[in-house]
Amino acid sequence: MLESYRMSRDDLPDRVRVSIGSAVVLGLANVKLDAEPTTVYMLTYRRGRCSANCAFCPQSAVSEGRADLLSRVVWPAFHTRDVIPRIAEAFKKGEMRRACIQALNYPRVQEDIICLARELHSFSEIPISVSCQPLNSEDMRRLDEAGVERVSIALDAVTRELFDKVKGTSIGGPYTWEGHLEALKNAVKIFGRDRVTTHLIAGLGEKEEDFVMMIQKCVDSGVYPAVFAFTPIPGTVMADRPQPSVAKYRRLQVAHYLMTHGIRRYEDMKFRDCRLTSFGLSKEEHLKTIRTGKPFRTSGCPNCNRPYYNERPGGPIYNYPRHPAPSDIAVIEELLGDISCIP
Repeated sequence: MLESYRMSRDDLPDRVRVSIGSAVVLGLANVKLDAEPTTVYMLTYRRGRCSANCAFCPQSAVSEGRADLLSRVVWPAFHTRDVIPRIAEAFKKGEMRRACIQALNYPRVQEDIICLARELHSFSEIPISVSCQPLNSEDMRRLDEAGVERVSIALDAVTRELFDKVKGTSIGGPYTWEGHLEALKNAVKIFGRDRVTTHLIAGLGEKEEDFVMMIQKCVDSGVYPAVFAFTPIPGTVMADRPQPSVAKYRRLQVAHYLMTHGIRRYEDMKFRDCRLTSFGLSKEEHLKTIRTGKPFRTSGCPNCNRPYYNERPGGPIYNYPRHPAPSDIAVIEELLGDISCIP
């Protein structure tokens, strides 16, 4: 039986959205899950949409889709006073290992984020991540003081040109490529290397070589790049764009794994017409890497598995929320068989 909960701060947001999978684990919803999340995913609540215009996002100011979606996941709203103590209890039981506060863009959103983080930190020692728009250095320091362990600022696109097309000023958005890069740089100064994350979305129209190069740039700057597959959502500007091929995504996942683990660098890899053709591995190393299954797991903050954020349970699976089955690895091995390796 949960203890009675009283808001300790008048400025605590009354409501917060929770991903449907997280809501099930917390006992707030009753839906059958194929895979349970290991992180509690929350989203700041407001009436109306985000002030940003990201072309792929259902929360965008110009989206005509459902307002309770983020990617393809449903995010129902709950009273914050019902959510916070349940997170603390789930962490105590080992059911959840991290809490992630994701944020829309609207006036004073930073106050909502800080207050949510401070309140959660006062209830539990669960590690807290925040995924938000670029904040100034003062607000990032306030997040650190509020108990936030990691912060994420999503680039999404891997080049300035793509960034402008899908979330920047060319489509009336509030973001700039330079602003995001500067915010990531400042975040590393405040939170430290490897405690800052960004998101890179494959399938926005980029070249594979540009994607791999950006992964390396992030790693070198102390930013961990979490890799996503573009997901078309009805009502968004990019609703008619297809997802990237699974083969392309698998190549990028292996490259990501090798670079984020310090096994190989971008400079060790080979490309033909901007397509990845070699990871710089021997055949034996190539097969050993694939057969671990690790490159194909969800990437992000520690203990983030984001079940079915990019895909339906029936597949195709882009990011596995748990270790791939031997049959899955066999399919992946066959799919990556066309990658040339160092003799």
